[in-house]
Amino acid sequence: MPSIVFRSGVASALLAVVGITSLPRVGHGQPERTVPSIAPWMSPASPLSLVSARRADRLAFMVYDRGMRNVYSAAAPDFRARRLTNFTTDDGIDLTDVQLSDDGSTIVFVRGSAPNRWGWVANPNHDPRGAERAIWAVRTAGGPAWRVAAGAAPVLSPDGQWVLFTKDGQIYRARVARSAALSPMDTGGVPFIRLWGRNGSPSWSPDGKRIAFVSDREHHAFIVVYDVRSRTVQYVAPSVDCDGTPAWSPDGRYLAFSRRPGTPFGRQQRTPPGVQNPAGGCGNGPGAAGAAPAVTLQATTVRAPGFLTSQLPGGYRLALMVADIGGAKNITSPMVTAQIPAREVWHNAVGDSVFTSLTAMTWAGEQIAFPVNVPKDEFDRWYAVKLTGGDPMRLTTTDGLIEDETSVAWSRDGGRTMFYTTNAGDIERRHIWSVPSNGGEPVRLSSGIGVETSPQPLASGRSVAVLAFGARTPASVALVPTSGGAPRIIFPVLPSSFPTAAHVEPQIVKTKADDGLEISNQLFLPRDLKPGEQRPAMVFVHGGPRRQMLPAYHYMQFYHWSYAANQWLADQGYIVLSVNYRRGVGYGKSFRDAPNARDKGNSEYLDVLAGAKYLQQRADVDAKRVGIWGLSYGGLLASQALARNSDIFVAGVDMAGVHQYDYVFDSTSSAFTSAAVGAIEGWKSPVFLVHGDDDRNVDFAQTVGLVQLLRARNVYHELIVVPDDLHESMLHANWIDAFDRMGVFLKRFVWNREPVPAVR
Repeated sequence: MPSIVFRSGVASALLAVVGITSLPRVGHGQPERTVPSIAPWMSPASPLSLVSARRADRLAFMVYDRGMRNVYSAAAPDFRARRLTNFTTDDGIDLTDVQLSDDGSTIVFVRGSAPNRWGWVANPNHDPRGAERAIWAVRTAGGPAWRVAAGAAPVLSPDGQWVLFTKDGQIYRARVARSAALSPMDTGGVPFIRLWGRNGSPSWSPDGKRIAFVSDREHHAFIVVYDVRSRTVQYVAPSVDCDGTPAWSPDGRYLAFSRRPGTPFGRQQRTPPGVQNPAGGCGNGPGAAGAAPAVTLQATTVRAPGFLTSQLPGGYRLALMVADIGGAKNITSPMVTAQIPAREVWHNAVGDSVFTSLTAMTWAGEQIAFPVNVPKDEFDRWYAVKLTGGDPMRLTTTDGLIEDETSVAWSRDGGRTMFYTTNAGDIERRHIWSVPSNGGEPVRLSSGIGVETSPQPLASGRSVAVLAFGARTPASVALVPTSGGAPRIIFPVLPSSFPTAAHVEPQIVKTKADDGLEISNQLFLPRDLKPGEQRPAMVFVHGGPRRQMLPAYHYMQFYHWSYAANQWLADQGYIVLSVNYRRGVGYGKSFRDAPNARDKGNSEYLDVLAGAKYLQQRADVDAKRVGIWGLSYGGLLASQALARNSDIFVAGVDMAGVHQYDYVFDSTSSAFTSAAVGAIEGWKSPVFLVHGDDDRNVDFAQTVGLVQLLRARNVYHELIVVPDDLHESMLHANWIDAFDRMGVFLKRFVWNREPVPAVR
């Protein structure tokens, strides 16, 4: 088997071509076509994250520009974007966690990837010195960026002078401003707050004078408040329970937190003797109250109340607590002088299955707001509880997806208005809505047929900054009036090389799987398609699977590029169908949690197969020239297609796919029969494989194992292995190379329908 080593940018990739290569030939009477590079389609600078200052009309955002990752800022009145950092090479170093000080003067961010399970920071550039993950800073007034400390997940102080971060269960601090004489405690060299327990989730008070954090003690957890001036700590209403999610009121006077019961005897993990940090986790680790029992359950096991179950006074299991931070001033007992009292504002009902957590809670005016996953409700909800108590009030009455923490933001007047991204009323897209935090009718703010996400309200209250996307317009930063209106794009200016006019408007088409489930898809028809003509077709399957492709550029980086790739394929003449198969988001929880999926029956493949059959039945599709491509779970489904239906899919591209579930080799088990390996004997079509060997999402061993099966069956495959690269390549040059090679591969085996070379 010949191997050819190529140089792709600064990273080497091994292209192993199995079989005999041959020159493309003209097939089916179609004129010979060259394969244009995808590079122009991926040329625009793409903003990928967005934040706004609390007390100034200023924005900060990370921009990906052909592999160069930099921080930009824009401010009133003209909001002209300026690049602040100077990372001008395609070096594969990620840039995340952008934060902006309250006055908008200082930005901090993180350079470097998260470590893998061996603690190794990604080094896709193959730097022999290795790689690091560090906190950096830059001034919005200008000047070079500088490294602050080795660390991640920085929590910037309101005045922009300090960052907090956690490491090894302790809290560290580093001074943002450069200084010649700094102690190790001020540079993140030694812990800033070092206490018993696993300490984390630090949060500055609005005036920066105090820090609240969680101290997890395995079977119970405390909320702790650190006073910056006096360097003292106080415990907030310490108990035997699990306290968490501290949230400061806008004026800094109060601290809200959640309380759940501590771990009962029957679920406690045995701790070795001696004094050491606990190994479990209150509510999350092996000693959690909801975890599996630590004892072996037998018929004679004691099951009386309190042995295997736990509760708060009154029998309920969740409470919202509020502490008055000045409330300890009159305490004289020496045992409790370091304690701050708290009162219960609300608790759930006994046996409640709706209000079971208070994660991501925040102050919203005179209320505490939080997301709720309501059983049997198809859509996501946010509720609010008044500080005076009472039942939770539903804020988001819109029926639609509210996807993650970037989908929600609160006005800068103390959170009296909630801004959120949802597909309510337009299930195939995303738009910005608002609702008063004390209740009312939600209103859609952003108009038009584009996609808007990541709302960031400005301090003045006049506008909300968003990330905006269109069918022909890639990622942009835009402003939407809080009174409603069309997004006004402020960044970027598209380069002349970007093929705006070559884009097509995707059509929404519906298909039905064999079990009757309706599936929504985007159809890309070539601009030059003539009546009576038959074209080759491509099926695209997204990853996740909890994703949703849109009829516009996507808000997640890889899907932004895959949308561009589908437009690029359509511009070459392919008819492309992007399938939103079951288990994806956007169409309700029943769709997302569809049964018999993954290793329980692979029902999602029915939707992919229905899409391919739909294409074959179209008069403008050559039914004998249908291919498939995808990454991650999309690679999983592409490999499924080639193994199960090489009679339909004549070739495919599998990037970082999963091919076998949980190392099950029982040929009668659903885990085996549901995977591609369970149908491997039917795999006849050629495949193009791409995988980085430092993948932290899909074990590279999945591709190692698949290649052994393909070799043993003489299945033609081409392979790009990228040493040190991740699940999604961190190097732009590698993406261009991989997509361009994919284009050549598809030209040969789908468009030209070349005979598959004999493997030898």
